[in-house]
Amino acid sequence: MRTSMEKALVAAILAGAATLGAAAPPARVPVLGQVALPHSYYYRELYLPQLTSGPSSVAWSPDGTTLFYSMQGSLWRQRVDSPVAEQLTDDPGSDYQPDGSPDGRSVAFVRYDGRSMELMRLDLASRTVRPLTANGAVNVEPRWSPQGDRLAFVSTQGTGHFLLYVSDVRQGVMGSPRVLTPERRSAIPRYYYSPFDHAINPAWTRDGRALLFVSNREIAHGTGDIVRMAADGRDAPQVLQHEETSWHARPDVSPDGTRFVYSSYLGRQWQQLWLLPVDGGYPVPLTYGDYDATNPRWSPDGRTIAFISNRSGNTALWLIDVTSGEQRPVEIAERRSLQPHRELTLQIVDEAGQSIPARVSVTDSRQRSYAPADAWIHADDMIVPERQRVETRYFHSQGRSLLSVPLDRLAITVSHGPSYDVAHAEDDPREAGWTGTRTITIKRLPMPRGWPTLWSGDLHVHMNYGGHYRNTAGRLAEQARAEDLNLVYNLIVNKEQRFPDLASFRPDPDPASTADLLILHGQEFHTSYWGHLGILNLTQHLLLPGYAGYPLTAAASPYPDNATVADLAHRQNALVGYAHPFDTDVSPERDESVTNELPVDAALGKIDYYEAVGFSDHKATSAIWYRLLECGLQVPAGAGTDAMANYASLRGPVGLNRVYVPASGPLTREAFLTQLKRGRGAATNGALLQLKIGNADPGDTVRIAEGGTLGYRAMLRANFPVDHLELIWNGSVAANLSRGPDQRSADVSGTLVARGSGWLLLRAWNDGPDPNVMDIYPYATTSPVYVRVADQPRRSRDAATYFLKWLDRIQSATEQHPGYRTSLERAAVLQDVDRARAFYEQCARAGSNP
Repeated sequence: MRTSMEKALVAAILAGAATLGAAAPPARVPVLGQVALPHSYYYRELYLPQLTSGPSSVAWSPDGTTLFYSMQGSLWRQRVDSPVAEQLTDDPGSDYQPDGSPDGRSVAFVRYDGRSMELMRLDLASRTVRPLTANGAVNVEPRWSPQGDRLAFVSTQGTGHFLLYVSDVRQGVMGSPRVLTPERRSAIPRYYYSPFDHAINPAWTRDGRALLFVSNREIAHGTGDIVRMAADGRDAPQVLQHEETSWHARPDVSPDGTRFVYSSYLGRQWQQLWLLPVDGGYPVPLTYGDYDATNPRWSPDGRTIAFISNRSGNTALWLIDVTSGEQRPVEIAERRSLQPHRELTLQIVDEAGQSIPARVSVTDSRQRSYAPADAWIHADDMIVPERQRVETRYFHSQGRSLLSVPLDRLAITVSHGPSYDVAHAEDDPREAGWTGTRTITIKRLPMPRGWPTLWSGDLHVHMNYGGHYRNTAGRLAEQARAEDLNLVYNLIVNKEQRFPDLASFRPDPDPASTADLLILHGQEFHTSYWGHLGILNLTQHLLLPGYAGYPLTAAASPYPDNATVADLAHRQNALVGYAHPFDTDVSPERDESVTNELPVDAALGKIDYYEAVGFSDHKATSAIWYRLLECGLQVPAGAGTDAMANYASLRGPVGLNRVYVPASGPLTREAFLTQLKRGRGAATNGALLQLKIGNADPGDTVRIAEGGTLGYRAMLRANFPVDHLELIWNGSVAANLSRGPDQRSADVSGTLVARGSGWLLLRAWNDGPDPNVMDIYPYATTSPVYVRVADQPRRSRDAATYFLKWLDRIQSATEQHPGYRTSLERAAVLQDVDRARAFYEQCARAGSNP
């Protein structure tokens, strides 16, 4: 049975304004939801093909004169001795992963239509495309057998898991596929991967009798071993290379059948090409560099390997001579499209006519997306199926962009952060008098009198995290300017064994910073057992290895716990915050596992901010935050997107979740973080909020001798309609405020009766998603203004009792966990729990309930 506080919180936070029996609004869901794996943002970017303006996969023609590759959602063909790329497909959907048949007559490939990925066959003579699969699943990585009579591929059909299939192909028609790796559940524990095994990255041996692929059978970390298995499935897989892989090892066997090339980050931060005997042995590196080399394919004569590299930032096609190691790019000087195209110059300006960077989306009537040849195309990793045929795609413009567009009606969307209206326009190159230049003006939202000058910052970004592109601080700064940010924290973090941005760490602002934009490097401490921490302003060094509690590793112990990590960070004068805290409200009595250390660290004064808006459910995150505030803990609101800024498909863009703080003099790291720690911040993914109680701002404490009436002023501005604008007093909705006729603005003054101590904040949220906000739903909140009556802090018995039950679970888990290396480690954690328990017990004794 829930306590009175829990009932109030659930009613105010989780239930929202929905009425009994009312239809739920459309929801944002992960793209390709038929894949039954956790952490969709990882496998979607690291494994599934994505839309890029540069080449993203490659295959050879049988005679070795021509390359097939995917680029901007189409298949292309290019002779290795020519700079001219010839478009092969231009149909609705996006085409990826070509593989030329051994007879040279056709190409098997993957087509994505916004709902599934199916295998298709392109006849090169007639240019007709016919489906090979039509099962509504995710079917990827088609590979012809050397004889051309079979096709190996990976599919989720029937299981939701990536399994390896082989099918006969006769006269361009696929037979009944047979699964080579039936569904199997490993006994070993996994976190980032499904408990069910997968089999990916197939490649044939040259005699067609066996397949090489990557299998994670009984593998805890990474995507698995490189193994070999008979194509008829009669033998168990033979391990050829046991190392941690990350989705795109993609082996390819040499034409002489003696060795294979694959992509690996063994002992490095970036993927490079390696060679290994076909029967296994010791790998040797073929390429080196602080960038990725992936998707390797041998030429038919065995002299050259084609591969994809992001050394210049964008994806590009490269060749390496296997004997000498000489590398050269495959230049694309001309793109010959199947249909007529014209060049569109797109200019983005502000109301003064000055060029301004922005986020831009350009689509045609078929929902195909267009971008400049050198731009990074990004895709939203979620979709509202009832409203969208395909997920939103966009690029960042520095104010002027040149695009090749079809003769079709174009829809153009331009945005520049929450402070500006989103601009929508249409253009049609077929119209008479079309000039080839389009200027779009974006307008700043009108602000009420008294609205302060603000800085906005995204406290949680990953510049590089294994994605398609190679990001730099300079490029990250361009992304930030397009999103109207003043500060970006690149939180350096491991991706399993590697730290992609390790070399970027520095305690001072990055040289890419300017007077109005700071690019800073911090750290995310990556212990999922206790909860992830954001660490800002490390003045000396990163805290390594950067995680604890990784099973079956030398870091299997849960120690150091987050309290210890926070102490280490504070010794370097850093700020510590809880990152992307909660996807659901925590039930200490019913949840299967409760180990998140937030209530311990908050009680011990180790938390400097809390990602109230981040990569989590905002209402569930707020429900737990409110309980901390109910115990008299002053925890400021922060915000961070957790955007992997070098991903082609990401939760983002950079700045999607941000915190606004008052500007005070010149922009410096110290000035921004001081405002954040003082509790001046308003966290948001869209709406702009301001709150005052008299002259007091969020973070301030209003002291009154006895209960009475408090005057407040609440302000809202948004570039979309807001469903709810609410004053929250001590965890409950104290007032629902009007948002004006267009539901986009408010400037409301009123009074609130405070009979005892407490806290007040302003929040805005929507029942469902909005097209202008690429988050699960719009949400914004100020930090609290604190009210002390008779100098007594706020104490809630219900909130304290809730956290005491939480601590019981942490204590039990700590006492039983087998991974602690020493009794001293376990004792240190239990001591922190005991100290936190004393705080909440005192709160429960002194507390009252509403």
